[in-house]
Amino acid sequence: MTPAARTQAAIDLLDAIILAARDGGASADVLLARGFAARRYAGSKDRRAIRALVYDAIRLCGEWPESGRAALLALAARDPALAATFDGSSYGPAPIASDERAATAGIAPAWLMDALAGSGIDAAQATALLDRAPLDLRVNPLRSSVAEVRARLPDAQPIPGLPDALRLPADTAVEAAQGDGGFEVQDAGSQIVTLAAGAQPGMRVVDLCAGGGGKTLALAAAMANQGALLATDSDRARLSRLLPRAQRAGVSIVETRLLNPGREAEALADWQGSADIVLVDAPCSGTGTWRRNPEARWRLTPMRLAKLVETQARLLDVAATLVKPGGAFIHIVCSLLDAEGADQASGFLARHPDWLAAPLALPAGTPHGPGVRLTPLAHSTDGFFVAKLKRA
Repeated sequence: MTPAARTQAAIDLLDAIILAARDGGASADVLLARGFAARRYAGSKDRRAIRALVYDAIRLCGEWPESGRAALLALAARDPALAATFDGSSYGPAPIASDERAATAGIAPAWLMDALAGSGIDAAQATALLDRAPLDLRVNPLRSSVAEVRARLPDAQPIPGLPDALRLPADTAVEAAQGDGGFEVQDAGSQIVTLAAGAQPGMRVVDLCAGGGGKTLALAAAMANQGALLATDSDRARLSRLLPRAQRAGVSIVETRLLNPGREAEALADWQGSADIVLVDAPCSGTGTWRRNPEARWRLTPMRLAKLVETQARLLDVAATLVKPGGAFIHIVCSLLDAEGADQASGFLARHPDWLAAPLALPAGTPHGPGVRLTPLAHSTDGFFVAKLKRA
């Protein structure tokens, strides 16, 4: 493909991503995969170049752009070589008109920047939310060891404080080395907040919002595959992927259960007051994951955030009913907004005076409200808030 054709392909893909962000459609990664499948003529170098253009444009545009062309024009304003590809050639974009408007560069929509600032995220920390993330692995001790994984991936480096974690450069291909479940791709921050559960062999543990099971498998490893581990979610498609992953990882203690939103307590009646630990990795805005999903800034609205906060509060109350006396639940959000993190945990404690915030001793993190916060700038992880709330 010519450079101009690559630019036009990036514009077309950005149009689809912008539309999906507005309408709640598929993620950028999914749309890129579909787009490349429809462009079989694009070689590997073409795909890498197009992907880089798409993600550079997404990271640059804080506000939702009008079109893929407007987004690429914002990028071209900073890159003369890219601007030169708007040459009107065959399969390329039309020349840039003198009065043509480019998208607005920035970190995030203005309302969201205000919310981050109100949550103690300054400009430097906000900018770091859009850096490219490394590729982190969690070595699965049920199947392998750090030494064995490093023998297969010699570029992998240890992560201080996490004996089962390794870090690789972004976009490292690891699929061929994954083999029989010896490791899982999991951000170091996600591994750290899962440690807050303090899961031990023989415990009864619930992963209330398990999704595809990344934290479920980490819990099972911490439990040495001994005890009872219930993984639940209301998303059938995501939950269906968990058991095959568990089997590959050598995990046999996991039971999955599909929940009906708003009726979780009915489906979990047999676990009432009996869990040592409940992990609540609640649905959230994902502001801490922009390094990996930068188009998420375009998907979030004040109304959607309010609904997420409402859902989180309800799930925390559900989790509390499952915990036995002396047990605890872990509130986790991959968000840096206090409305979802510190304020949410404080709100629960205000509603439930017989609960308290337990201290956390984690390999990384900064105390924040009743819990701990991780940020890309301070801790080289995705952004998280975690609190351990203990029943008297």
